[in-house]
Amino acid sequence: MSDTDEMTINLLLVGRTQSGKSAAGNSLLGSSDFDSHLSPSSVTTCCSLGCSCRISGFTRRNGYELALRVHVMDTPGYPHSSLSKEEVRQAVRAALAQHFGEKGLHLALLVLRADLPLCEEENHTIQLVQELLGPTWKNFTAILFTHADKVEEAGLNGDQYFHIASDALLNLLSSIQQRYIFVDNQANTLQQERKTILRKIMEFIRKNSYQVLLVK
Repeated sequence: MSDTDEMTINLLLVGRTQSGKSAAGNSLLGSSDFDSHLSPSSVTTCCSLGCSCRISGFTRRNGYELALRVHVMDTPGYPHSSLSKEEVRQAVRAALAQHFGEKGLHLALLVLRADLPLCEEENHTIQLVQELLGPTWKNFTAILFTHADKVEEAGLNGDQYFHIASDALLNLLSSIQQRYIFVDNQANTLQQERKTILRKIMEFIRKNSYQVLLVK
């Protein structure tokens, strides 16, 4: 809580290269803070913090109406086309301590493409999240499925999608208490979805009793 009528949530984006991580971050912020474009190599090469404008009357807590501000930290994708795992880990760890070391992290968003199967590269990313957040990482992690429009184009709804999902993905979802959000990556719908996505994130945070993970 930053003052009596405003709440700030701190979010971390982690995912493999070309997962739609930076585009999702821009959607959460309602801006274009993060560079996001098609590229044969990794676009994000350093950590950066984006801060949204104040969203008035967004939520309620203890009977009081609160405005919301969203802080999102974008990170280099891993595996990365030019950075080693250790370089990515050190960069993210330093940025977490710098930006969220005092206030804490509310939620890490593991960004996965809904139109691609969970593969070995994602396992590396999941391991990176575990190393960064420590033993309680499952309490502070949710999955953000990007490219959900591709799932719809295939004629699948959420239940059908998970019915054919791999055991590895289902086990991952179970371990983080089924915290997931589907995001349509069509440019004309991202901003329309913004409040819906933020409300789901706020619900995850509320169910976790507004706890924060203190990172050092």
